[in-house]
Amino acid sequence: EIIAPTILVHIPGHPDVVDREGFKQTVRVFRTAFPDGRYSVEDMIADEDTVVVRWAFYGTHTGELMGIAPTGKQVKWTLTCFYRVTDGKVQRCWGDADNLGLLQQLGAIPQ
Repeated sequence: EIIAPTILVHIPGHPDVVDREGFKQTVRVFRTAFPDGRYSVEDMIADEDTVVVRWAFYGTHTGELMGIAPTGKQVKWTLTCFYRVTDGKVQRCWGDADNLGLLQQLGAIPQ
């Protein structure tokens, strides 16, 4: 309901999302890998049509993620996103995520 049909999401290290269906697919990937996943809003700042959110994601890796077999490990993954909102819908998201920390927690790369 709050995602624009032509949303653009750019987070380095992840494929760009260029529409609502791509956004849904990204959500499905993470829900498959972390079925118990949950987000926590750590901070939020809004100014006119821009909202900045610092998120923390918590979950147990019980499904494949980007070719990484399930590890059963619990993770905390942090990201910060700048959202552009127009007419109550998210149009753009420019983000920065701790992908290195996530991969280290999963044991995909050394600490």
